[in-house]
Order: sequence, then C-alpha cells, then structure tokens
Amino acid sequence: MRLKISLLKEPKHQELVSCVGWTTAEELYSCSDDHQIVKWNLLTSETSQIVKLPDDIYPIDLHWFPKSLSIKKQTQAESFVLTSSDGTPVYSVAWGPDSEKVLYTAGKQLIIKPLQPNAKVLQWKAHDGIILKVDWNSVNDLILSAGEDCKYKVWDSYGRPLYNSQPHEHPITSVAWAPDGELFAVGSFHTLRLCDKTGWSYALEKPNTGSIFNLAWSVDGTQIAGACGNGHVVFAHVVEQCWEWKNFQVTLTKRRTMQVRNVLNDAVDLLEFRDRVIKASLNYAHLVVSTSLQCYVFSTKNWNTPLIFDLKEGTVSLILQAERHFLLVDGGGIYLYSYEGRFISSPKFPGMRTDILNAQTVSLSNDTIAIKDKADEKIIFLFEASTGKPLGDGKLLSHKNEILEIALDQKGLTNDRKIAFIDKNRDLYITSVKRFGKEEQIIKLGTMVHTLAWSDTCNILCGLQDTRFTVWYYPNTVYVDRDILPKTLYERDASEFSKNPHIVSFVGNQVTIRRADGSLIHISISPYPGILHEYVSSSKWEDAVRLCRFVKEQTMWACLAAMAVANRDMTTAEIAYAAIGEIDKVQYINSIKDLPSKESKMAHILMFSGNIQEAEMVLLQAGLVYQAIQININLYNWERALELAVKYKTHVDTVLAYRQKFLETFGKQETNKRYLQYAEGLQIDWEKIKAKIEMEITKERERSSSSQSSKNIGLKH
Repeated sequence: MRLKISLLKEPKHQELVSCVGWTTAEELYSCSDDHQIVKWNLLTSETSQIVKLPDDIYPIDLHWFPKSLSIKKQTQAESFVLTSSDGTPVYSVAWGPDSEKVLYTAGKQLIIKPLQPNAKVLQWKAHDGIILKVDWNSVNDLILSAGEDCKYKVWDSYGRPLYNSQPHEHPITSVAWAPDGELFAVGSFHTLRLCDKTGWSYALEKPNTGSIFNLAWSVDGTQIAGACGNGHVVFAHVVEQCWEWKNFQVTLTKRRTMQVRNVLNDAVDLLEFRDRVIKASLNYAHLVVSTSLQCYVFSTKNWNTPLIFDLKEGTVSLILQAERHFLLVDGGGIYLYSYEGRFISSPKFPGMRTDILNAQTVSLSNDTIAIKDKADEKIIFLFEASTGKPLGDGKLLSHKNEILEIALDQKGLTNDRKIAFIDKNRDLYITSVKRFGKEEQIIKLGTMVHTLAWSDTCNILCGLQDTRFTVWYYPNTVYVDRDILPKTLYERDASEFSKNPHIVSFVGNQVTIRRADGSLIHISISPYPGILHEYVSSSKWEDAVRLCRFVKEQTMWACLAAMAVANRDMTTAEIAYAAIGEIDKVQYINSIKDLPSKESKMAHILMFSGNIQEAEMVLLQAGLVYQAIQININLYNWERALELAVKYKTHVDTVLAYRQKFLETFGKQETNKRYLQYAEGLQIDWEKIKAKIEMEITKERERSSSSQSSKNIGLKH
C-alpha cells in the first residue's frame, strides 16, 4: 500500500496553511496564516477564495458539521467551527468515541477529561517534548499523539502505550486517523507517512511541502489532504492496497482499477470500475468491491462478468464475508446480501451506531450475525441471518466483563453454532449462540489471548496467547469432557512473532499472522484434524477411527473421543478413550451400554458430559422417577433427591436410607431439618428398599423390550 501524492505547481496561499477540512469526498476548505479560507474542487481542480479573515485572527483548526457518511444522501456540510490562536498552551483537542470525554494536550502530558462532574481525570506523561497533535478514533478507541520529541505514539483509551515510533529528523506536526480506524497518517517536515493502526509503516512519501501542520481524511477514507508550511495543500490517494485468498492476489493499482493475479499460472485480469473503489474483501471464492455508488461481486471462477447493484446509502465502512453471503456496513445500517446480489436482511437494535463497527465487533456465519453493543460493551446482539430478527427467544448474550473481540464459528449446524470472544482481561470464552429458555454456559477456553480466528473450512479455533500460538482442534470439548481439553490442543512458542502480533486469516490449515513490524508469517497446522472434522460431520465413524490409527497422535484420539460423545456414538468413544489411556471412562461407557432403556443410556451420556439437569429431565420425561432420584443420590445432591421423592410421592424411604448410610460412613448425625422431618417415625427396611429398586429396574427393562418389540411389529407391517 502506498500514497499517490498530488501537489499544484504554485501554492494557493501566501503563508503557511494551518488546517484543512473536507465537506464531501471531492470538496475541501483550507485556512492559512494569510487569513484566507479557500475552497478546493478536486473534480475540476478549481480553487476559489471564500472569505478573508480579520488580520488579528490566525486559524488553527477547522471542523465541519454534520459529519455525513452517506454519498447518495449528500447532506453538504454548511457550517464549520474555526479555532484561532489566543495564546493558550492547548495545542490539540479530540473528542472521545462516545462524546462523553475530551482528550487534550498540556505540554508533555495527555489528559482525558470526562464531561460528567466529579469524574476521575486520566493524565499521563506521553512525550519528552511538547505534544503538538492528538487524534482519537471512534471505531478502534485508540489514541494518536505527536510531539516535538520527533515521535508519534499509539495509546489505548486507558493511557497504555501500544506503539512508540523511532525518532524522526524533525518534530511530528500532525497525525490523523482514517475514518474506519484501520490506518493513520503522520505529517512532518517534507514528510507524509501512511501507517497501520498498530503503528508500523506502509509508505513514506517526501513531498516538497515544508512541515505538514494538519491532516484530514476524506469521509470515504480513500484520500488525505495536508496543510503545508509553504502555502501548499497536498493531496494523497491511498493506492496499491492488496487482498489475498488462496492462490489469488488482488491489488488496487489506481483509484478505479484493480489487478487480479493467479499465482498458480501467472494469469492477470484487470478490473475497471466506473467510480473510485472504497472498500473490498476477498474470501470464500468471491471478491466484493464497493465503490462510491455501487457494489460489485466477482466470482474467482469468472472475473469478466461481475454482479453489480446500487448501494442503499453510500460510503461502505466494512465488508464481511461468509460462505453463503456477505455483509455491508455503512452510515445508514447493516445489510446482508447473497453472492447473487439478492438483499436478505438488515438487523437493527436500539441505539445502533454503524459508524463505529469493525471486524472485531461484528461477526458473520452462514446463519447468524453477531454484533457487540457499544453502549454496553458486556452485551452481544445475536440475529438470524435469513430474517435479521433476534435469534432464539431474543435473549442477549451477556458477559461479566467488557468484550473486546467476537468471532462466530463457520461450519456445522445452526443448533451447534458457537461464538468465541475475548474480554478486557484477555480471557477467551466460548458459548452457544442458541438462546432458548435456560441460560447457556459461557466457558473459559484460555487466558492472555490477544487475537483469535476460526478456520473457514471446519470449526477449529486458533489464538495467540501470551507466549504461545494455540490451536483448539475441537473447542466443543469443553461441553463434552473438559478433562481432556488439554489433550486436544496444539501449542508452539510464539516469541518469534515479536510483540503484539495479529492473526490476519485462517484459511484451510494455513494461519497468516502479521507481526508488529508489518511482516507476514504463514503457519501450516496439521491437516488431519480438519479431515477428522469432515468424517465426523458425515458420520463416517469407521473412517475417523482408521485415520486416528494411521496418524497415531494422542491429539487426534482425544478429539475423536469428544466428538463421539457429543454425537452419542459411545462405541467410537470407547475406542478413542482406550487409545488415550482413560480407563475409568472406558469402564463408565461400558456400564452405560448395560443400562436397560435408551432414556437411561441418554441420561448417563449427558451425565458423562456434566449435563446433570438435562439428564434428570430426560429421565423424568420418560417416567423414570426412581432413576432420576438415584442419579442425584449418586452425586450426593441430597436436597434434590428428597425434593423429587416428595414431589412424586415415591422412594422417600430409599432417599432416607441412602442418606443415613452416607452419614454413618463419616460418623455424622443428621442436621438437615427436612430430612429430620421425613425420618420421624419411619423405619428403614433395606430388604424392602432393595426389592422396590429391583422392581423399578425390571419394570424399566420390560418397558424397553415391549417398545422394541412394538417397533419390530411396525417394521414387519
């Protein structure tokens, strides 16, 4: 990626230009120490003087209102705020993303002041010289600062340093975030730099401008204007952006032209557009491109005939893709389209702000859209992709801490859809998106996780932990048998990725990681877990067992064990558990096989996975009340066992007998009031109790065999 610089031969101002501001994507105003405000039309390359300010006013900064993200509804900004010098030491001010805080400079210090009275002010020393410029982005919530110490820095909103540049030759006089928060620009003497949000530099240009005192991005984020010390206004277009997927590389060569290169055969295609390209995304065998007015959808199989449709609003700020459809985000809303160009849905929720959404706060799968709420950052909204309506019973996904990043898994059935997220403590959690009635468990998968990604071909999750690169080959293991989760992981040292690396993509079995210096590293993980996922999703259990025997890795057997239990295939589970030496679990699975009814078997499989309430529910619904009581006795859930016995008026003496035996083993006396109440005047007769239990088991066995024989009769008919 680089900047294409445009500079007129003669400056339009007589003195240094102090500030610039865009009204539309093609119109700009500049202010100078020559007291003039000049309007620039980029389409016609014409300039005109708008007003001459009084001689005692020296403009410092310029802000236009309203800030519109729409191109079609081109609400031309008609009023602006102009600040001028009056001897104050505050060089720069920026609003916080929620407009409830103000960031300003005071010498070498940065200060964040909340607008609420008595709220705590955050202040820290940010530079070794006077701070000349700050900017605060509403999408990524990150702060930029530039100073006379010749450095620019990136901070989070708590004042923690994320990036510290090397010293330049001259003071850094301007910094500015691109609207989507993915890039920022840096201005200095004869210097204009384009940087990634993490700090590393994409491009360095050396225009003959003097110091660049102010930088402004166009609303669509495709170009920058700079206010120059020699009276010039410099314009720069962002070009040579690059997108890669499998064997295809797409490059934006000009504002309206893309080049597609197939690295397998070196075939090159040129894609021409009517208007300038604003956003693009390449994934799932499709290239989606948004221009200022239209959306183009290309298939990687045919670059010559794109599907084209007009955009509803205008400037697209985000494109997300899934296998079946893609999502466009602009100033007016969120829109889901099929790759055939058919509009599918547009999810909405109260207080939704689309201008601050990014790839970390929105996630898309074939059936679900997840959006992190900005008003309450502990909440995730979940929507059906096909309708745009809230998922399930409309319950929100709520977490105890603020959530930083979310990601939906991409494969499998809707009922099994999972979402992984990282919270502010850098803990990684997973939960089901299905929200009906009972509260779904949110389970911790890992700690100190900085970045994550799901594979696009199967539900394998990878993440960068503190000093490790970790792959969760079957994250659902936490719902099935948490004990064997460590055996289903692949881990390797991540110190080679340097500080603050970021996962760019996870395609097939290849993970692409960007280091803090901007370089890309490609990691290939074992292809076998992906093949195992395929076999299991097609119920090819024998093939799965054969694969594990061929690979001879504990990780594969552990994944297969968890997958088999999740899919209720206890024969395969027994083989897999035996292979990883979990003998107690093999014995338990064998005991499940000997149970008389399918309901009892199902209940014990659920218990094996730790789903006690569900196991009890299965037994009660089948009328197996004694068995439901017995599982609570076995787990020492004494309160629940007695509660069920009393409610169904059966086996109260059985519960009291087992309770008495339990207390006698530990030499304890009964202190529970309910147990004392029901034990009053009751004689424990173990012979009678054993006979009752035997009768219950016989009854269950007979019921099971009669239902089996009636099934067989039905089959004969």
